[in-house]
Amino acid sequence: MLTRRSFVSLTGATAGALLLPEFSRAGDDSKPPKGLIKGEPTAEKVGERVLAEGGNAFDAIVAAALTAAIAAPYQTGIGGYGGSAMLATAGGKRIKAIDFNSMAPEAMTPDLFARLQPLGTRQRYGWLATGVPGILAGLQLVLDKYGSRSFAELVEPAIQLAREGLPMTGGLASSIQASAAQFAKDEGSRQLYLRDGKPLPAGERFCNPDLADMLATLAKRGSVESFYRGDIAQRIADAFQKNDGLVTAKDLAGYQAREVQPLTLTLGDSTIHTAPLTAGGLTALQALSILSAMKWNRMDAGVPRTHARMEAMRLAWRDRLTLLGDPDFSAVPTAKLLSSEYARECADQIMEAVKAEKILAHDITPNPQGGTISLSAADAQGNFAALTLTHGESFGARATVDGLGLTLGHGMSRFEMNPKHPNSPGPGKRPLHNMCPTIVTRGGVPVLAVGGRGGRKIPNAMFEVLTRFVLLSQPLSESFAASRVHTEGNATLEFEKHWPEGELKSLGELGYTIRTGGNATLSAVAQENGQLHAAMR
Repeated sequence: MLTRRSFVSLTGATAGALLLPEFSRAGDDSKPPKGLIKGEPTAEKVGERVLAEGGNAFDAIVAAALTAAIAAPYQTGIGGYGGSAMLATAGGKRIKAIDFNSMAPEAMTPDLFARLQPLGTRQRYGWLATGVPGILAGLQLVLDKYGSRSFAELVEPAIQLAREGLPMTGGLASSIQASAAQFAKDEGSRQLYLRDGKPLPAGERFCNPDLADMLATLAKRGSVESFYRGDIAQRIADAFQKNDGLVTAKDLAGYQAREVQPLTLTLGDSTIHTAPLTAGGLTALQALSILSAMKWNRMDAGVPRTHARMEAMRLAWRDRLTLLGDPDFSAVPTAKLLSSEYARECADQIMEAVKAEKILAHDITPNPQGGTISLSAADAQGNFAALTLTHGESFGARATVDGLGLTLGHGMSRFEMNPKHPNSPGPGKRPLHNMCPTIVTRGGVPVLAVGGRGGRKIPNAMFEVLTRFVLLSQPLSESFAASRVHTEGNATLEFEKHWPEGELKSLGELGYTIRTGGNATLSAVAQENGQLHAAMR
């Protein structure tokens, strides 16, 4: 049972440095032997307690996700737009994805944002930027299908943290400062994040008693049902109406999280299972299938090998940004993109470009996106889980349901404004997003759960780690420590530090624009040599 005493001192700061992943194993003095969880410091401690007290990996990750939604309120939240999960039971008997992405309201039209001026602003901030929030429905579905503990028990640490507060870190304070202009325009946000019109300062305790009360009500009722169909749903719908938003009580009542079949790719003795569209894993799998088709792992180290890998990423991103959307509403060529024939076609095209020392031309415009918390867990029984949940960018829509303390994510910002694009908005549609929780199996048995935070940088970071862990058979520590690169399909490549200067110079001479920058943060738990290990970078 998660008691008040067991919850004391669960807050803390994120550790770890670039290229030096946090690394731990089950059985360390600081870790319980019944499993591991990685992704956010306060959430980890709650998840560890669940594991230590006999809960399974799915219980632990739900409790951790609920806690992370309170502990990192600028990255995600109870009202965040949604998330995605990959779950594998012991021995790989069941491997499923849970889709709890936001859904556009019935009143959303394909040309809504294209008609607004200035372009993009109201798609990112305010009540039009938010659809039906999916996080609570997704976490409830994980418990209903796979959990062994009740929602009431697992939400208790989040309730306590919201009621008693947590120290305002520099990151939280600076995020509130950066969001203050939008908070000042919204009554609920102004009450929660500002004092006398000014952002809350670092060092104080940040509390959200209204949110604690709402979660306590759901706990007493035993499920999240009334958040979508009941009195709480009506309060949320009333707030949308008051603030000229589009979500109605009918939209909330119609929302369902879904258990869906994952996308898979087998490479050697490993099979990668990742959440399907509208999640981001398809892009990582496509790039990996191209590498496999060109036998990239047999190429000699050097500029041509790196050139080929960059082009595989760029081709996958070209297809992502031009062809992908909600498959329930658009004819998305998923099967083709993952087919061996298309991988071979792309591989041949890339190898010709490498031989000619050219780069492929793509008319793609990047669109930086941030935010998100990702958690990975495994238990001693062999259950593995990866779960990602998000607001979108910092504090999402920066709109809060007054009286509930419920800050809403900006899922509608993930749609394209072009009404003819497959990822254009529309009633009931779910936007394309970047979250890509993933499970890797060997011989059918789960050996890795991994997910990431960092917006559009997530699929590339996942591709980088899987390239090493699966294609090159490197251990978890080496797979995480290797320097990464980001691209969104155009000619710009953004490298982490420590990449060889000579190679960067040669890539620049090929026609790439070379930049230095950060990457997504991945968290993972892996079974290696009979022991669980966790890493985060």
